[in-house]
Amino acid sequence: MKTALVLEGGAMRGLYTAGVLDVLLDNLIEVDAVYATSAGVLFGVNYISKQRGRTIRYNKKYAADPRYMGIKSLLTTGNIINKDFAYYEIPFKLDVFDQKSFSESKTKLFATITNVVSGAVEYRRVNNVLQQMELLRATSAMPFVSEMVALDGQFYFDGGLSDSIPLKQCIADGYQQIVVVLTRCAGYRKQKRNPLPAKIFYKKYPELIKTINMRYAMYNRQMDFVEQLEQEGKIVVVRPSEYVKIARIEKNATRLQAMYDLGIKDAQHQLLTIKKHFE
Repeated sequence: MKTALVLEGGAMRGLYTAGVLDVLLDNLIEVDAVYATSAGVLFGVNYISKQRGRTIRYNKKYAADPRYMGIKSLLTTGNIINKDFAYYEIPFKLDVFDQKSFSESKTKLFATITNVVSGAVEYRRVNNVLQQMELLRATSAMPFVSEMVALDGQFYFDGGLSDSIPLKQCIADGYQQIVVVLTRCAGYRKQKRNPLPAKIFYKKYPELIKTINMRYAMYNRQMDFVEQLEQEGKIVVVRPSEYVKIARIEKNATRLQAMYDLGIKDAQHQLLTIKKHFE
């Protein structure tokens, strides 16, 4: 039986996922594949490279650094997450990503991205994190506060717009034993938002506008599907057991630590269930 993790995004809520993944590392739990979106990709790579604690370490160290993310970066570069510092300075120099360990892992990583022209999701295999850093940027490029990311002559945005929880793709690819890690509490559903901003910002991309404005419905259908399979005992779901107030672009180290610690606690609580599911 093929095993997999499915990781939701959620910007800095992804520190919850980092905590869950570090518990899996502590218990030597490996899977055949990881299907992830946005922050799930950015933080999930450290699970595959077996760099326990790296995600919480560099985020706590640099979250309040204006070079990392924030309004200054948005106004000067067009990206609220600074491209040069966050995606190149940190993993290449300041807190080096272990590409060798990543390459030696048996675990495959698939990232979701949203095609700007078609508005549709695409799934890309991540083979070399350092060489495919633009793919990691694309999967996490939030609309309105990020520039589109060019890949192979086309432009992309955050994969969460078109496939927030890539469980169906994981199943379609033949994985049967699946643990889904969410970053929202049980019962969460998205609300419909004002469609006007997308129409103004992206008037040249009608399919992207549809995808952005219908994201709430897509997400809610996915949550219905996750909960159905969970109730049927076909998947295991790890989700926040309590609400932690945290911004998408959170700079407070205490809140980042709290989100991470909750992931640790919840994963430890469900550890026996996870192990049994992967047997």
